[in-house]
Amino acid sequence: MQAVLAVFLTAGAVAASAQPDTVRQELAQLLDGVREIAAPGVPGNLVVFGDAAFPVVAGRSGRNARGVVVGAARFGRGRVVAFSHNGYFGKQPLAVGDTGRFMANAARWAAGGRPSAAAKLRVGIYRHGDLTEFFEQNGFKAADADMRRLSAIQVLVADAHSFSEKDIEPLTRFVQGGGGLVTGCCGWGWAQLNPAKDLRSDFAGNRLLAPMGMAWGGATLERTGPRGFAAGVTPAPMLHAGRALDAAMAQMAGRVALSADDMGQASATITAAARALPPDDKLLSPKLSELARSDKTQVMPTPKTPIKKSDLGARLAATFQTMTAKLLPPEQVKAHPSARIFPGGVPADAPRIQRKLVVDTQAPGWHSTGLYAPPGEVVTVQVPDAAAAKGLWVRIGAHSDSLWDLDEWRRFPEISMRVRLDKVLTRVASMFGGLIYIETPDKSDLGDVAVEIHGAIAAPYYVLGKTPATDWLRLREAPAPWAELACARVIVTVPSEFVRKLEDPEALMKTWNQIVELQDELAGTIAERRRPERIVCDQQISAGYMHAGYPIMAWMDQPKNFTSRQALLQGNWGIFHELGHNHQSPYWTFEGATEVTCNLFTLYVFDKLCGVPPAKGRVSLEKVAKFYEKHAASGKSFEQWKKDPFLALAMYVQLQDAFGWDAFKKVFAEYRAAPKDELPKTDEEERDQWMVRFSKVVGKNLGPFFQMWGIPVSQGALEEIAKLAAWMPANFPPVR
Repeated sequence: MQAVLAVFLTAGAVAASAQPDTVRQELAQLLDGVREIAAPGVPGNLVVFGDAAFPVVAGRSGRNARGVVVGAARFGRGRVVAFSHNGYFGKQPLAVGDTGRFMANAARWAAGGRPSAAAKLRVGIYRHGDLTEFFEQNGFKAADADMRRLSAIQVLVADAHSFSEKDIEPLTRFVQGGGGLVTGCCGWGWAQLNPAKDLRSDFAGNRLLAPMGMAWGGATLERTGPRGFAAGVTPAPMLHAGRALDAAMAQMAGRVALSADDMGQASATITAAARALPPDDKLLSPKLSELARSDKTQVMPTPKTPIKKSDLGARLAATFQTMTAKLLPPEQVKAHPSARIFPGGVPADAPRIQRKLVVDTQAPGWHSTGLYAPPGEVVTVQVPDAAAAKGLWVRIGAHSDSLWDLDEWRRFPEISMRVRLDKVLTRVASMFGGLIYIETPDKSDLGDVAVEIHGAIAAPYYVLGKTPATDWLRLREAPAPWAELACARVIVTVPSEFVRKLEDPEALMKTWNQIVELQDELAGTIAERRRPERIVCDQQISAGYMHAGYPIMAWMDQPKNFTSRQALLQGNWGIFHELGHNHQSPYWTFEGATEVTCNLFTLYVFDKLCGVPPAKGRVSLEKVAKFYEKHAASGKSFEQWKKDPFLALAMYVQLQDAFGWDAFKKVFAEYRAAPKDELPKTDEEERDQWMVRFSKVVGKNLGPFFQMWGIPVSQGALEEIAKLAAWMPANFPPVR
């Protein structure tokens, strides 16, 4: 470990330090006349850590912290401004608030004020030709940029998503030599589109930006203003990771006393930076490593003794321990002390085994192996030469939720890991251990791949239709602390203690299969499933009581329900709801209905599996009337409708009761079959199309019904269905 950390300590800073007075002058130029900028889509986060870099605009990160939306830096003789979303290079966001003025300010600042007052700054626009008019109107001379002729321009405006490896060197020389760069990226968006790659090291934009003292992270930021992000104020010093680290070290040494807010912000900033830094960073990593080398803090969070945001020493220790473990050779990785608390210890006498298996790479995602990696022990994964460096990964740990941004940690904030299978033989070790998976990319032409794993222990693993009942009685006693129960449509991950006495996994998994099959049936995607859903129970999850995704995450009160067929047959609103999220479509889910249309799938499973029809369920017709009366009494506010998922669901229950599930199936099928250019592009179009398509499928004019509930629809949409017979549910609206 010492040898690895020493590497970081030998590197020096690349850019000259930006002094406070200089930064104030820079901010004055950048934010001149700017009070608020847009928030296109969901902006990601930018970490600012270089001595010559500084935050410009901040957004909200979690409950009390802030993150950087826009940062800037000097580099060599040039300058760079980086946005945390590439959507800022679109015409619509530039028209919101002071975004256009800010973009013009950014380009002028990046140019460094070198031309005379009479000369127009030469701006090159890379693959965003629609911005030419904007820059021309703001006094620039704008033209399409050629990466091979950057000397012809003073400022390059470019979406970082378009950068390739070959662009890094010429762009670096351009900025270092005095050029200006205005760029942007949505880090979390890039990561979603490139699940087989690492945002820190594989994204060309980060490889370009990191030596300049900034990097895009994988988090998201929330608005601080009605239209986007408040600007025009000096960002807090603790938003700069280098300054935050200096302050944290001074606090821990007793030289200063930071406020609780400053400690919380310093913690959030440093951990975000450490997670975003490329492995070869030479600016902030040496400082982090120096502190890590001298720190002996043990991070041992539990539900009863969580680590809070104010526990700065423990927070930084977790950051350093995570960072250094990623850099160590597998042979030097040690079991983390908190691993025995969660995800759990491994019996010392558990046999270390080897296993051969075949992975169908046509199915994307995680492939269970029925094996578990002991904490701090090396596991070897072998693949054929033809499969090496072809997008396969080995994952250790099902608990993929990261807790870094939460105000308290009830377990260590990051306990799973993944490593590329770039070679025939890959050695890997995890501080925490975990179930072992082989990950396959979204598209692969490898077919079936033979994989051999050495050094793992067996985990309880049942596969419907493949595991004989007689074998299960033995397999359920496997020593690993976590188990998996699988069928064609879902895989459930629970602590092994919950399956040790499970007598009939076949009946249980047939029920699970039916739950997901029913939701596929309603969505019309029953023949389109490429992989099973995954459900993982965790000691702490990143958001909510449960949350959707891959995997769906649930708390530790659920394993007893997930391993009981009787409990499933009685209904589990939470898991049916999250599975519904994984089935809903944005095209028929307008704003305010995200937590509503997913419950169509919840209601369908309750109806078909549990025998509880929607009219008699959680939002029964009797309750619908009460919901409406309260809604009408408050003026039928659409804003209120959007804030109350069960109020909103009442309207859908009426539609289901009147027209049945087949109407929904036909409407969903229409959306799937529609050409992309016919699908809605705005929230208004989503509301309109839902009303029009449903009306045409059932042969009734639902316009008056939508208006009765206060759902805004356009006059054009109402006219499109005007010839159909108007419809309203019986005895609706209720007579008061």
